[in-house]
Amino acid sequence: MTKIKEVMKHPTSPKKIIIWTILFIGAVLMMTPIIFMFSASFKYNDQIYDLALISSEPTLSNYIYLFGNTEFLRWFLNSAIVAIVTTLSVLIFDSMVGYALAKYDFKGRKIVFFLILSTLMIPTEMLVIPWYILARDLGLLNSYLGLMFPGLMTGFGVFLMKQFFESVPDDYLDAARVDGVSEFRIYTDVALPMVVPALSALAIFTFLGNWTAFLWPLIVTSEAALYTVPVGLASFSGEFTSEWEMIMTGAAVATIPTLIVFLALQRYIIRGVILGGLKG
Repeated sequence: MTKIKEVMKHPTSPKKIIIWTILFIGAVLMMTPIIFMFSASFKYNDQIYDLALISSEPTLSNYIYLFGNTEFLRWFLNSAIVAIVTTLSVLIFDSMVGYALAKYDFKGRKIVFFLILSTLMIPTEMLVIPWYILARDLGLLNSYLGLMFPGLMTGFGVFLMKQFFESVPDDYLDAARVDGVSEFRIYTDVALPMVVPALSALAIFTFLGNWTAFLWPLIVTSEAALYTVPVGLASFSGEFTSEWEMIMTGAAVATIPTLIVFLALQRYIIRGVILGGLKG
């Protein structure tokens, strides 16, 4: 507290000026691509490489064409369905598994946890072929379930929830058992409310990850009606030409939900990352 007061007494100290300058430069570098993307969405294709942020002839024709002459709204809906359903599934099942591994002592618990952690060491690219074979054999190609099933549970989510559930005092759980509360009610009414920061952070990471997923949706779908936003935008790029103005316009619209989610819940992201790192 004393150090904070000392810094406030010297708002223009050299150290503080250097820190704010570095942060400002970093913020500009990270925001430049986003600003360029939104700027390009109001330009014609032959103006895309113009570095001017504001076009001399701004146009809304890209947005009119995107919503009126393409299946972008369907792609947007597909992405929303996949992201929301997988997020809910991860919150439910990963928290259940994490709770069981943290609070129940059963034979083979450490082995199960080790096997779950080992899945984090396997690159996604190596899992694509087994996923595709499984989806084909189960008849899940070109379906919503086919898009979602690899992300319905995650090893990272189990690990994160287990770490947080371990911080929940056992005394609260034992007191609930003495009162005759069922094990499921203990999980839902006692344990879950104590790990809301972890649930919030996991929900945000899962939603953003599935919203921007490209490789698996590209492989498992061949019908344009089932494309997600990233795959749909890729269709604007051909072998010889690319409709950059449409790609930028679609990307700008698709970025809005992620910006809203991040700005509204950024404190949970930061808290989840910090606490997750400390508990790991």
